[in-house]
Amino acid sequence: MGQTQHTDHPERSQNIDVAAIQDMYKKFLTECPSGVLFLHEFKKFFGVEQSGEASEYAENMFRAFDKNGDNTIDFLEFVAALNLVFRGDLEHRLRWSFKVYDRDGNGHVDRDELRSILESIRRIKKGSRSDKTEALSVDEAVDRLLKAVDADGDGHINLEEFLLGAQQDPWVLNMLKLDLDPASWVMEQRRRSAQF
Repeated sequence: MGQTQHTDHPERSQNIDVAAIQDMYKKFLTECPSGVLFLHEFKKFFGVEQSGEASEYAENMFRAFDKNGDNTIDFLEFVAALNLVFRGDLEHRLRWSFKVYDRDGNGHVDRDELRSILESIRRIKKGSRSDKTEALSVDEAVDRLLKAVDADGDGHINLEEFLLGAQQDPWVLNMLKLDLDPASWVMEQRRRSAQF
């Protein structure tokens, strides 16, 4: 009733392409009559090559979207993922981002996982204006993130440390935004696949 919803990214809520979301739903139903997406179909759906710069990032997104861990994304997981990607608040997107970083799903992010995701993101963003790691090497960024976020100094970042660190330190949040804005990645992949 005339109230404006506050988001941490007001420009995103204004720029949501509803037609593109509807197109993705239709495409899901058309291309996945079985009702599930496998990893190779997920990559094809977003126009990502089976190997290459965006492939590893797509694999991490797929794993984060696969809520029940059955190596498929069903329609409900797909809808929930798109809702999170396009409309989730900061905490929900941080929780999703944590799942992307926590590649083995053990509940914490170690140095290798952090390094792997940052390298993948850097390859995707290389040369773009949004590359916020340019001034630091990947190892320097990993060291700085661990120092800022690993509160108990055990060499691992658990979900609580991840959320608290990202919300208290603007640099950490900026680093995580490389992975926190899946909406842009999704839309860019859809645009690219539509061109072919």
